[in-house]
Amino acid sequence: MQVQTSIAETSTESGASKSPVKLHSRGLNLFYGQKQALKSISLDMYQHKVTALIGPSGCGKSTFLRTLNRMNDLIEGVRIEGEVCVDNVDIYKKKIDEVMLRKKVGMIFQKSNPFPKTIYDNIAYGPRIHGISDKKKLEEIVETSLKRGALWEEVKDELNKSALSLSGGQQQRLCIARALAVEPEVLLMDEPASALDPIATAKIEELIYELKSSYTIVIVTHNMQQAARVSDFTAFFYMGQLIETSSTERIFTSPTEKQTEDYVTGRFG
Repeated sequence: MQVQTSIAETSTESGASKSPVKLHSRGLNLFYGQKQALKSISLDMYQHKVTALIGPSGCGKSTFLRTLNRMNDLIEGVRIEGEVCVDNVDIYKKKIDEVMLRKKVGMIFQKSNPFPKTIYDNIAYGPRIHGISDKKKLEEIVETSLKRGALWEEVKDELNKSALSLSGGQQQRLCIARALAVEPEVLLMDEPASALDPIATAKIEELIYELKSSYTIVIVTHNMQQAARVSDFTAFFYMGQLIETSSTERIFTSPTEKQTEDYVTGRFG
């Protein structure tokens, strides 16, 4: 995939300078059978920035997130129109290798889903699938990934323990480390802290802040405070439509649309 060369202006309000667009959608429509779930979504997501997708339940934000690495392809009856690009390459063209796409665009789910294997084997699984078998190389990947996932110091002496023995917060950081092990460029996060306690949530938020220097992150969250804390840009979805997108600061302090203002101030949703 070639790297997009056009540079998009990002708002100085968010503390961001110029960043290239890493992902974008144009006129994106998605149907579950006869029901239209996404309606003409056009959105830019910037390299090494965090974009938060907010909106009430059922508004289409998680559905949109899954279009960014073709996870909706796994759902029967889904039909997609429009364009979704990663590095300016339309990922819905027939020649795209979906396995390589999902290596490049990793996914973290709402509920942590470690494999019923050891901590070590959870991290090594992806690299092995992609052909790495050298023991020393795998050990390096496991250590590096767990460090990036802010989990190494807690588990470095217990790599042969079952991943299922970890706490909920540790399991979610393990899943992030597992996604990082195959060296993605983008991380999609679908409410990664919604099932966690405040302390574990804070660790995930700190990790997101640290990771954005190396990865482009798109996060779905119902938590307005979390969106305000971790994201550079925010997109507000409502009933399958993208109502407004801007710097997070602007969305939360001076949104253009009344629907956006009502949602972020808690008047509905």
